[in-house]
Amino acid sequence: MKSLYFKVLIWFLATVAVTGGGVLWVAALFTSDQSGSAPPFRRSMAVQFESARTAYESGGAEALRQHLDLIEKIAGIRPLLTDTKGRDLATGEDRSFIIRRFERRLLPRMAPIIHAGQPLSGMLSEDGRYWLFTSNAIGPGPGARRGPFALPSQLYLIASVGLLSFWLAYHVTAPVRNLQKAVEQFGAGDLSRRVEVTRSDEVGQLASAFNRMADRVEILVKSERRLLMDISHELRSPLTRLGLAVELGREGGDARAALDRVQREADRLNSLVGGLLQVTRGEADPSAIRFEEADVESLITTIVADTRIDAEAKDCEIRYTSVALVTDCDVELLRRAVENVLRNAIRHSPQGQLVELTLARHAGEAEVEVRDYGPGVPEHALPHLFEAFYRAEPTGGFGLGLSIAQRAMQLHRGTIVAENAGPGLRVRLRWPVS
Repeated sequence: MKSLYFKVLIWFLATVAVTGGGVLWVAALFTSDQSGSAPPFRRSMAVQFESARTAYESGGAEALRQHLDLIEKIAGIRPLLTDTKGRDLATGEDRSFIIRRFERRLLPRMAPIIHAGQPLSGMLSEDGRYWLFTSNAIGPGPGARRGPFALPSQLYLIASVGLLSFWLAYHVTAPVRNLQKAVEQFGAGDLSRRVEVTRSDEVGQLASAFNRMADRVEILVKSERRLLMDISHELRSPLTRLGLAVELGREGGDARAALDRVQREADRLNSLVGGLLQVTRGEADPSAIRFEEADVESLITTIVADTRIDAEAKDCEIRYTSVALVTDCDVELLRRAVENVLRNAIRHSPQGQLVELTLARHAGEAEVEVRDYGPGVPEHALPHLFEAFYRAEPTGGFGLGLSIAQRAMQLHRGTIVAENAGPGLRVRLRWPVS
């Protein structure tokens, strides 16, 4: 049973069933299984009523007292006979408050009331002249029974209801309390805090959702801290060189050379900021992504043309093969991804070597493959190539190009993988064609 609703329902029904069974069992202790239209206790009470009435009408108060004494001695109970105003016909005492309680009750006519801690039953004569009150658990006589709230059966009833209710409350609230403690500790800074999931109902699903959220928050917080450290490290060098260039210009050196250096460092900082914006684009605001139908073949052709100058500077050739492909995509994100991977291949390609780029379609997916013929990367570095600011070897870049490409593929519900091709590095970008 996985649903908390049905668990609560079944527990409640079980409590009612056990309680109802206990009530029936207790009632059976005071009644016997006899035939007749009226319950045994009511028939016995009617007999007592007639005998007490007869004793009073034939012999007065003294005869009634003797009759009640005899009943108390034999049965262990002492009925009470009054007139309609509530006067005790045996002792003359005023019992009208008992009649008023019976007349004000909201329960059915035959139901008893609780008087002096005991259930008290009442019966009005058919001619409306007398009231008879009697309790089924009074007195020390040989046939007497103990009070109903002292019987083991009643104690069982109270204990069973109490235990079942307690277990139900504990079963429902214990995991909620554990989750509350975990949330408080997590909110206080313990990002490793998780909730042990031992059930599959709504509470267990809530705990699992909290654990998934905590995993995500922990990753985001650690990534943010690492990103801030990386940014501070990357900004320190160009800012330091900017300061040196300004100082050289102030000291009367070559002002043009100092300004050129300031320009280069400013361009470097601008490139870094632009790269960081691309890293976070779409994740911070998914609505900023604009999918539209685009000619991917034409887009790749334009990227190859834009990067050919960089390739010629290293005497490299870009060999490009493609197929006609039109699909929905964010053109700017896709352009950034492919261009960053291609420029990365050119940067790491040896002088005069070939760089290959292939656009293909496989089983409903578009694939762009870029391969260089350089030294490749160490195997231990492959899993980290797409991390922001990671560089397998010192280069002039910031280590953001492949990270931007990975985020672009994720926003296109695609993948990007890198592998050593022997020689060189092969990077594949894939995303679904729609």
